[in-house]
Amino acid sequence: MRIGILGLGRIGAFHAETLSGLDAVESLVVSDPFADAAKAAAERFGAQVADSPEALLAAGVDGLVVAAATDAHPALILAGVEAGVPVFCEKPVARTMAEGVEVLRAVQDRDVPVQIGYNRRFDAGFAAARAAVRGGELGQLHTVRSVTLDPAPPPAAYVAASGGIFRDCSVHDFDIIRWVTGREVSEVYAVGGNKGAEYIARAGDADTTGAVLTLDDGTIAVVSNSRHNGRGYDVRMELHGFEDSIAVGLEDKLPLRSVEPGVRFPAGSPHDFFMDRFAAAYRAELTAFTEVVAGTRPSPCTVGDALEAGWIAEACTLSLARRRPVRIDEVRSM
Repeated sequence: MRIGILGLGRIGAFHAETLSGLDAVESLVVSDPFADAAKAAAERFGAQVADSPEALLAAGVDGLVVAAATDAHPALILAGVEAGVPVFCEKPVARTMAEGVEVLRAVQDRDVPVQIGYNRRFDAGFAAARAAVRGGELGQLHTVRSVTLDPAPPPAAYVAASGGIFRDCSVHDFDIIRWVTGREVSEVYAVGGNKGAEYIARAGDADTTGAVLTLDDGTIAVVSNSRHNGRGYDVRMELHGFEDSIAVGLEDKLPLRSVEPGVRFPAGSPHDFFMDRFAAAYRAELTAFTEVVAGTRPSPCTVGDALEAGWIAEACTLSLARRRPVRIDEVRSM
């Protein structure tokens, strides 16, 4: 198949490399507002260059990967759907929930699949955790803990346009909690602080946050996030039930050091970047997209799925600002 890629920044170039190595992908068509980025990708992967999204869609692509700036996501998703081309788009669907809802309304009755990029759904550990929960191995679930700690904050310009840590970072935890447990979040309470880069506070954001989520069956989920984790990139999940407890991310590259006498775990060098931690998941995610394009599976992460994680992020953002619990129904009605 022939896949088009719009946007060749860090993640777009990474996707181009991944797609070029998949057996199902015969050729790539690439486009980026910066001509040098498109040219570099074309030379590296033997791709055809298109000088606009319209030209790319006219080049006979079977599927479209959107890795452009967030502001462009709604228009590019809709352009792909209007052309009858299955779309993979990096999260978020749109900068605001209102725009995201408009995209959902525009695509939900169309027979063109859209997949949103929440890569943790394709990580082997998280998939095994989901199977354990769904298979009843833990008994009744009572506590979930989810962690995402970045080794260093993104640049100031990125932070200023990110929408805040809950919308940019924690949203991955929110999505994977829903996916693994099969439950919805009913209420949140969030806290946050700043002890690191001053530009994060100046942007009105927090660099370290915690959130307690109450799921619709009474299960408690605790989410911890930070832009500052000097030991590396740390993504983990614990799930505790009345019969058993399991963890995702407890492996030799875990960026955590034990001080227990005689303990040599973890033994490997810590993960230092999300592309390192989730390299296999990204490959599985794009492999799944080729199956969506081929019509052999439905979208594994729909626009509706992505918006549900977004509503949780909105509720946490409001909770932090107003220092009180917030129900998901409250932000849906705002």
